[in-house]
Amino acid sequence: MSEEKKYEPIGVELEEGKRYAWCSCSHSGDQPFCDGSHRAADTDKVSMGFEAEESGTKYLCTCKQTSNPPYCDGTHNSL
Repeated sequence: MSEEKKYEPIGVELEEGKRYAWCSCSHSGDQPFCDGSHRAADTDKVSMGFEAEESGTKYLCTCKQTSNPPYCDGTHNSL
C-alpha cells in the first residue's frame, strides 16, 4: 500500500443485523476487521464489535483516528 493511500477507508459489504469486529489497533492482516493480532502485539487496543444497522457498502476506517468508529469520517485526510 502506498504511503498516500495508507489510511484510505476500506469499502466493505455489511449485512443488516450481522455483528462484525473492527480492528482498532492496525495490526490485523484482515483490515478493516480484527483477526486477533492485538493479542500478540504490544498494545492495549482491542477489537470493537458492532452490528450493521443496514445492508450495503460501508467505508470502515483504517487510520484508527475516526470520531465515529468503525466508520470513516475523513480524518485520514488530515494525517
